[in-house]
Amino acid sequence: MELKKTKPIRAAVATKDGISINLHFGHAKTFWIYELRGDQFALLEKRDVDHYCQGGSGDSSAMQKILKSLTDCRWVFVARIGDGPIAKLNAIGVEPVVDFAHLGIDEALQSLARRLDEPAGGTAPE
Repeated sequence: MELKKTKPIRAAVATKDGISINLHFGHAKTFWIYELRGDQFALLEKRDVDHYCQGGSGDSSAMQKILKSLTDCRWVFVARIGDGPIAKLNAIGVEPVVDFAHLGIDEALQSLARRLDEPAGGTAPE
């Protein structure tokens, strides 16, 4: 069997425990960075960041550092995220994902990997 020669894609995950997607974007002090290639994924590293959320407002210096640390990621999986950070992430080409909030990281990444592995254009006509 030949290994797929697809370009790896990175995803960041906000997690307290490394098991589930259970942190609000602004409360994350570490993002777990995963690399997806075809239908496989692996943890690459953990990136420490400054705490952004300051109880109703955000630390703009911390946000700039967070954005810089996530620029090589296509997605950031979070339990929750505000409109301001969504706009800032979208502006640098990173898509926030809340669809898997409080679910397992493996489950979320497997679901995403399956979608990436599907042929473009949907299913073939009958």
